[in-house]
Amino acid sequence: MQHSNRAKDKRDEDKRDEDKVLADIRQLTNSAGTPAQALDLAMDYLYTNRQDYHWVGIYRLDGDHLILGPYRGPTTDHERIPVGRGVCGTAVAENRNQIVDDVRAISNYLACNIATRSEMVVLIRHPETKAILGQIDVDGTRLKQFDTQEETLINGVAEILAPHLLSYSTY
Repeated sequence: MQHSNRAKDKRDEDKRDEDKVLADIRQLTNSAGTPAQALDLAMDYLYTNRQDYHWVGIYRLDGDHLILGPYRGPTTDHERIPVGRGVCGTAVAENRNQIVDDVRAISNYLACNIATRSEMVVLIRHPETKAILGQIDVDGTRLKQFDTQEETLINGVAEILAPHLLSYSTY
């Protein structure tokens, strides 16, 4: 019985953490002066407050390319990624989020930084049509760093950011 209580306590703690992150990001983005500032503040928050995020950024979908938006972490050469290429392009091509436990084990990985070992890409969808607007890309330095619980959290962030990315995309 003690084990199940510890597991429940851990789930409750994780839920409180998720709720806090989402509330903080909602507050930050609502107080931003522009869509670009809202996206930038969200990336800064995630980079600063999520354990071991080596790189986090937004790509917006523009035709058959992903265009780099606000990000935090080491500089990247990947400012435009064709749909279907790398983890980011694959997420759009397959119309689903991607969690890669070991980026060195996939053949079409676009190496951004030698320290990156795992990656998660969560699609940002139009609030009404569910069309892909872009994505949140997160890199980690540990193998198997991301799980479905972290994906759920970043999905929540993506829902908050969708209206801002939609407005940002019209510029």
